[in-house]
Amino acid sequence: MADLNYIHSKEAREEWQKMPITLQMGNIGSEVSRSLKWTKQGNGLRANSAIDRALELFDFTIEANIKNHARLTEVLKAREEFCDYFFGNNSYHTDPAKMQKYYDGFVMIERLKPISQKI
Repeated sequence: MADLNYIHSKEAREEWQKMPITLQMGNIGSEVSRSLKWTKQGNGLRANSAIDRALELFDFTIEANIKNHARLTEVLKAREEFCDYFFGNNSYHTDPAKMQKYYDGFVMIERLKPISQKI
């Protein structure tokens, strides 16, 4: 990626490239959760910050998985739904609880991995 004004450090972006997709999506899910929480509580500043971080992590994940068509398609669809929910007309009729549950699934996959796979 070109050198833009990133939220995350260069080192964090480099480490992101090495992460498994489940960990990438679980981390995106953390920002999605924050986005939903702060939006619901009416804290626009914090919601916007979380949305910005989520979008950046989506972009890093897209870059990291550009050569894997199945993964890329999944990430692009998730990003599209996220953007439609926060910026569009929610044309996918996304339920925030179901969106959160989708990302929680990735966290569960990571938690269920044996310790030897996490090293």
